[in-house]
Amino acid sequence: MTMLSSAPGGASVRGPVTPPPSATTTKRRTQGGVILAVPALVWYLVFMVGPLAAIFVIAVLHWPGMLQPVSFAGTGNISAVLDDPVFWDAVRNTAVQLAVAVPLMIIGAYMLGYYVAQKPPGHRVLRYLLFIPGLISTPAKAMVFYAVLSPDGLLNGALDKAGLGSMTDAWLASPSTALGSLILLDVWSGIGFTAVLFAARLGSVPDEIGEAAQLDGAGHWRAMWRIHFPVIRDFVGVVTMLQFLWTLFGSAQNVLLLTQGGPGSSSTTLSFLVYQKAFIAADLGYSQTVGVALFLVGLAGLLTIRRVFRQNY
Repeated sequence: MTMLSSAPGGASVRGPVTPPPSATTTKRRTQGGVILAVPALVWYLVFMVGPLAAIFVIAVLHWPGMLQPVSFAGTGNISAVLDDPVFWDAVRNTAVQLAVAVPLMIIGAYMLGYYVAQKPPGHRVLRYLLFIPGLISTPAKAMVFYAVLSPDGLLNGALDKAGLGSMTDAWLASPSTALGSLILLDVWSGIGFTAVLFAARLGSVPDEIGEAAQLDGAGHWRAMWRIHFPVIRDFVGVVTMLQFLWTLFGSAQNVLLLTQGGPGSSSTTLSFLVYQKAFIAADLGYSQTVGVALFLVGLAGLLTIRRVFRQNY
């Protein structure tokens, strides 16, 4: 198909015109997209929705081990969980862990990321150094913290040499410090990686915004929180969601490697309780009832974070 167009001097020139796509072509493209999405949809249903549904099903069963007979428990598992003081200790410990670790990690990582985004001398090397904890495996991180916090570890040795021997403690075996040690591990292992993410996002903020803030007399502190933070508020919300989920569901491995939930239940978290009841106590019904509670806590936390960090415009 061609059309006439006016050229300089009044001459008419024929030019090609692309015909609009027909309804048949559009329909074929839509069908092709659906067909390509089918494998991903099947994968999601089998490996995401399936296990999620299984949690709710197993939570109403009495299942004392993988190869043991299964019977219907109804609300019996719920009663057992709610009457168990260890569950409430796990709830308290998880709440303390989230309330301390996540804010410390996000605030510290944002400030550190802002500093890196200003491109100080050696900022490229600093990015790599911050990323190192994210490259270390969880067992290796646990070994590092065990070497530091064990009774004969580096921290107690440093306190002894500094004349503060009265402050030494069995940090991982004391009810008053075991949970705090795990929180310290969470913050240390996550703050550097999160700071690199913030630095990358802050690096995409137009330079004109920072220059305008400087012309208005804003210092770094004010520019960091009053200028740049609102610009990347939605990104802060996404990173907070990720760290919230990682802390909530990933704490079991640190507890397993360092404290086994003890002393007593002073460092038992909800995610570790799910593991302990399923694989040590062989009580799958109880385990997945706690798993349902863990899922509801995670869902409520995500909705709350999303509401707090949503943009106001």
